[in-house]
Amino acid sequence: MARVTGRLQVVATPIGNLADLSERAREALAEADLIAAEDTRHTGALLKAMGLATPLLSLHEHNESRRVPAVLARLAQGACVALVSDAGTPLLSDPGYELVRAAVAAGYEVSAIPGPSAITAALAVAGLPTHRFCFEGFLPSRPRERRTALEALAHETRTLVFFEAPHRIAAALTDLAAVLGPERAAVVARELTKSHETIYRGTLRELAVQATTEANFARGEITLVVHGAPAAAAGVDERELRRTIEVLAKELPPGRVAAVAAQLTGVPRAAAYALARRSAAGTDAAAPFPDEAEAP
Repeated sequence: MARVTGRLQVVATPIGNLADLSERAREALAEADLIAAEDTRHTGALLKAMGLATPLLSLHEHNESRRVPAVLARLAQGACVALVSDAGTPLLSDPGYELVRAAVAAGYEVSAIPGPSAITAALAVAGLPTHRFCFEGFLPSRPRERRTALEALAHETRTLVFFEAPHRIAAALTDLAAVLGPERAAVVARELTKSHETIYRGTLRELAVQATTEANFARGEITLVVHGAPAAAAGVDERELRRTIEVLAKELPPGRVAAVAAQLTGVPRAAAYALARRSAAGTDAAAPFPDEAEAP
């Protein structure tokens, strides 16, 4: 019997090892009338490896808004549409949100075919707390914006998970060490599930150094997992911290202000130093940390 109601299936695909494609995912891709893919060439290679020739439609961050009406039209005809990204689970730092939202609003059935995700894979091997975590996607590429984004996470007690481009990993780790603290434990998971999978463990300071000295560190797909802030630091009253720094700054140079404030409040020394520098300069203490604000 022909379908009278369209279905949208959000299908997870392998992040590297093709053997990780589930049987349900294989069936969904084989039975779909249309596959909305982030990169049709990438997904075409996957389908070829599976012996499939399902029709493809490109749907990526630059054309998703324009593609949604066409996909909804196919759903209105009773089609079964599969949504895939280049790797892993769609919508997690990948396109698909607009389509899923529109399909739900239009009343179509939307279901998930779960499977691989670099987020959960990295958490599983990191050896860092997993009972509470937050996924932050890609950090901003510009240094000042990256520092500002990290400062907003400086007191986050949950384990942090990021994606990062290989050519930016060294700079990102350097900024993470400066803003979150050099002794914060972290893991860099490179090329997960692939033949060159490598897991780097250490403090943010150690990993930042390793990223600049080891050639393979900056190659392939990278997922970064960082331990959350200590509970003591997370509980700091930010206004009280600023008042403390303002008082200390009247008597001490910025370096000493940062050291004393960090001991009193539990915040990372680099964060206290940035505030102390601005206080000494007479600038707005509520402004984002400047790029050069690193504790000596």
